[in-house]
Amino acid sequence: MIDWIPVVFVIFKLSMFSTCMFFAIKWHYDQGKKGGNPRAVLRAGGKVAAIFLAALLLLGLLTFTLVRTMGLDLTFS
Repeated sequence: MIDWIPVVFVIFKLSMFSTCMFFAIKWHYDQGKKGGNPRAVLRAGGKVAAIFLAALLLLGLLTFTLVRTMGLDLTFS
């Protein structure tokens, strides 16, 4: 017998992500039609990407440090 809880949650999650992405893309498209400075948009996008990469690197280092502190084996053998 199938367990319906994961099926329902996955369908709900996919529908919510799809709806949110639709409205996010629509909002950004509408904002782009208004005009504005394309250099400012690129600069802001670059800042967001840099912050994301820095946070990703920090999270990786913290995870690696925590794993080493706990004494877990990190070899690929």
